[in-house]
Amino acid sequence: RAVLKFRGDWKTHAAIPFVAAGVGWITNWMAVQMIFYPVHFAGPELFRPAGSPLGFLGWQGIVPTKTVKMSEAMVEMVTTQLLSVREVFGRLDPRKVAKLLGPEVPKLTRSVAGDVLPKVFGRPVVEEAAEAAVLGLPGRALEIISHFNRRFLINFTKDMQNNIDTLLNFRNCVVDQMLADRSLLGKLFQRCGSVELKFLTDSGLWFGFLLGLIQMVVALFWDNPWSMSIGGTIVGYATNWLALKWIFLPVNPTKVGPFVFQGLFLTRQKEVAAEFANFFSNSVLTSKQLWHSILTDPATSPGFQALFAKHLKRFINKVTLGLAFALEPETLELAARKAVEKLPDHVGVLHSYVDSQLNLENTLRTSMEGMTSAQFERVLHPIFEEDELTLILAGAFLGFAAGYIQQLLATGQLTVPTRKEAVELLRSMPRRAAALPGKVREIPGKVRELPEKARAVPGKVRRMGRGASRRLRSSVVAMKEWKARRGGEEEEDAAEERKEDGPEPAPSLS
Repeated sequence: RAVLKFRGDWKTHAAIPFVAAGVGWITNWMAVQMIFYPVHFAGPELFRPAGSPLGFLGWQGIVPTKTVKMSEAMVEMVTTQLLSVREVFGRLDPRKVAKLLGPEVPKLTRSVAGDVLPKVFGRPVVEEAAEAAVLGLPGRALEIISHFNRRFLINFTKDMQNNIDTLLNFRNCVVDQMLADRSLLGKLFQRCGSVELKFLTDSGLWFGFLLGLIQMVVALFWDNPWSMSIGGTIVGYATNWLALKWIFLPVNPTKVGPFVFQGLFLTRQKEVAAEFANFFSNSVLTSKQLWHSILTDPATSPGFQALFAKHLKRFINKVTLGLAFALEPETLELAARKAVEKLPDHVGVLHSYVDSQLNLENTLRTSMEGMTSAQFERVLHPIFEEDELTLILAGAFLGFAAGYIQQLLATGQLTVPTRKEAVELLRSMPRRAAALPGKVREIPGKVRELPEKARAVPGKVRRMGRGASRRLRSSVVAMKEWKARRGGEEEEDAAEERKEDGPEPAPSLS
């Protein structure tokens, strides 16, 4: 019977595995896109649970939605398993920092003086006096001022290194960057998991084909058109589920006979470590970003300002006493605050040295290569664990839609357009596209009408209920009347039959 059924419509049945392969690829491709895109919520914000990528009529990529949670998990991993912030900053040589920043101190001093001290003819009085005094100093005195400058920077750098845990909030430094550009975390995951994401997409093709063969056999033996829709749902669900599991399981190498199995991602630990270290050190933990966080983060900037002001005031006191004048405490305090505000314009000379000396790329790569399989699995797996069920169910829904279309084609309820119809459709596309902006502009108005329509729903339901009740009562009455008439007609028919048959014969006495 199945053979006869296949021969009767072999094209439709032979197409099932190929359609399933296409459904598997499309659903897996959609799953990957839904992980990262759109970066910002697409759709009207009618209703959306907090922290959920799915709204009533819209979607936001899982990674952009979960940026804070994922970034915090990454910071925890980096600071507990990959590097020590104190040890890394301890690699800086205070003397080298002093040498690079030394020429910036006079510039910073003149800039601060221009804001703080009274001016005559557009220039600060004290600045002119200081310049004149400095120019008139003997070489030995200039050497002493230069020594004060160098000692100020060396001591300040050492103090920073000793207190770096309070001056740099590593969590805020990373999370603030990820929130400022919600695509940044997605780019990191896409670079580290490029092979796995490609596998997730492409595996839908051959997983879908294999499941499609099973779907074809079921359709041949189960004479029900819904087998195609159900089969499409299973294909969409199973291809996403299988691919996700294959990427990360088993975590540790598992030997089965002569074969050794391990999650695809876990077999690429060295490659992923290199990609992660390169991206993180060159895009997130750069000297520029670290200094920006130290200087602007509300959680740490007051501590840095107090530390810098302490060393700067000590330096200014030594220099001004050497030049035979002193500043009032209030002026000194104001000068220190202004210097901290202007410091970001002068620390740029350090970036190249700090980036090379911290050597974060090599540190991160080496540490990540030394992680256990269980630890390494947590680098990428969290992006799939967040709303993993949503991704799998989305695959099932798309699979159902494709299977249902296939079902409509098989039953003749939907037909493939002829060549002429296809040409006419293509010709009408420009006109349809031109009308699209007008329809889009109508959407906000229709959305605003939704609450009013929603409020009208209970009244409509009540009216429908009353109408249904009236129709039901009328139907009951009509049924009773019909039965009464039917009963009367049956009695009349019986009487006529008796007349036609004549009187019944008298009973015989014999």
